[in-house]
Amino acid sequence: MLALLLALALALALALAAGIVARHARGTGHGTAPTVSLIAVGDIADCGSPGDEATALLVGSLPGTIAPLGDLAYERGSDADFERCYAPSWGRFKPRTRPAPGNHEYYTPGATGYFRYFGDAARPGRGYYSYDLGAWHLISLNSNCRGAGGCDAGSPQERWLRADLARNRGKRCTVAYAHHPRFSSGLHGNDRTLADLWGTLHRGGVDVILAGHDHDYERFAPQTPAGAPDPQRGMRQFVVGTGGRSLTPVLLARRNSEVRDSTSYGVLQLRLAPRGYSWRFVPVADGTFTDAGSASCH
Repeated sequence: MLALLLALALALALALAAGIVARHARGTGHGTAPTVSLIAVGDIADCGSPGDEATALLVGSLPGTIAPLGDLAYERGSDADFERCYAPSWGRFKPRTRPAPGNHEYYTPGATGYFRYFGDAARPGRGYYSYDLGAWHLISLNSNCRGAGGCDAGSPQERWLRADLARNRGKRCTVAYAHHPRFSSGLHGNDRTLADLWGTLHRGGVDVILAGHDHDYERFAPQTPAGAPDPQRGMRQFVVGTGGRSLTPVLLARRNSEVRDSTSYGVLQLRLAPRGYSWRFVPVADGTFTDAGSASCH
């Protein structure tokens, strides 16, 4: 009888411990969340280019949430550009799309074509927002600083970003994305107007940053907002401007640039796990360039 009572007591203790661990995992977002997929690319649809049809065919075979990184409907992001150029190829992905606006969207005053096309998903009026995916927190920023009301320290967007990161401090892994890259070896080069936003992201522990704007693919090593190598706490930036509009050459490689290509249209597929991520550049059918790797979150 004593042995039976001891066995029951041990079983109860193990069950209680398992319950505590499970509640802790749910509370921190670790361990119980599924691995999810994020598809990212910018600089997409032009009625005169077949590239967006090729990338749309590719994306149709890939599961997951889609993060279009701006410059989605050339030339001006007008209602007509979205209906004639973007909708026929990429429009079918609208239900799983979480976009960011590009500078071409603002060629139409107020980016009204962009905001009308995506509706509430684009957060009309400001263009920045956040959401959760699996164990990850995702932040879509508006790097068109004038349209967003500023990108500098103390601007409405920067204050919102600080508060958002503080509210989600318990998330182990975070990715942010916008149209303009802070660093780039492409034609547009580095963008110093984003330094304050990068500083806020870095202090908030963000792991990955995604951008477009330059029509190429580039992967950077983890770095600080000033461009110093930082393998422990740095943010890894990808430039993925290979959505179909056109491809432009990569110039002199910037510091910390690890991989560059401007030969293949394609998309970046991120697999977001509870404690880390993997990446894979997936080219269109006639593309030859690939890139892949993995890393842990901070």
